[in-house]
Amino acid sequence: MRLGVLDVGSNTVHLLVVDAHRGARPLPAHSHKAELRLAELVDADGAIGREGVDRLVATVTEAVGAAEDKGCQDVLAFATSAVREAANADHVLARVRAETGADLQVLSGADEARLTFLAARRWFGWSAGKLLVLDIGGGSLEVGYGLDEAPDAAVSLPLGAGRLTAGRLPGDPPDAADVRELRRHVRAEIARTVGEFSRLGSPDRTVATSKTFRQLARIGGAARSAEGPYAQRRLSRSSLEEWVPRLAAMTVEQRAALPGVSIERAPQLLAGALVAEAAMDLYGVDELEICPWALREGVILRRLDLMPAT
Repeated sequence: MRLGVLDVGSNTVHLLVVDAHRGARPLPAHSHKAELRLAELVDADGAIGREGVDRLVATVTEAVGAAEDKGCQDVLAFATSAVREAANADHVLARVRAETGADLQVLSGADEARLTFLAARRWFGWSAGKLLVLDIGGGSLEVGYGLDEAPDAAVSLPLGAGRLTAGRLPGDPPDAADVRELRRHVRAEIARTVGEFSRLGSPDRTVATSKTFRQLARIGGAARSAEGPYAQRRLSRSSLEEWVPRLAAMTVEQRAALPGVSIERAPQLLAGALVAEAAMDLYGVDELEICPWALREGVILRRLDLMPAT
């Protein structure tokens, strides 16, 4: 069957169309995305402003039309931290439903971590052993750890690259004091969760998903996206330790000139690097692998798992 997955994230609204059936690898057929950066459109009261809601409705309308044009039999629509944490989330969801027909399901942070973990487990397989999976989104950091398809521990922290950039790094380039304060904040937040994971023992394999990790691996010398999903990509903590001070000294324009970094994501790259470096350090990770599957694939896989056998 042909499925559409509509992901309303903190940075982008992304429609992924796949051809899939139970027991088979989902095959991408079409991708449609728009950069909204909802995490940066929240007002002082914690609500998504009228302009942001209008843009979201227009973007979802376009994505629903694209799914119909591509012949999707079903569209799995979900929203993550930007909508989940908005003070006017009910209003936003009601408007989207009324004006687009899309019934956005709001995932909890723990659900994001679990579904991302499922995608990584299916990609690497059982031979990967105990997995530690990291994902940096626009609004949150998800961490999952376990031996099976469901993680034994899963947490979500408000450490997304977009959220931190908008709230804590106003300068271009940012002030050194702001960078130091953000570094302290990120490490304190992650440190609260270390005990929950360390009691489970050392992972056999550590992997990361998300655009942020892919860009950090790319500037560290990993393969280009054009080389396909099967090219092995790694990111080392030593590379991050080298790049963080360099990124902190760069303007957004200079970051956008780095290999694999888009102008849309360049402002967030430093915050993402600080979160990645802190996570690798505090969880005791020297090197990790980049997984091409993430939350959207996890949603697809869970849907296929629940389909009756034919």
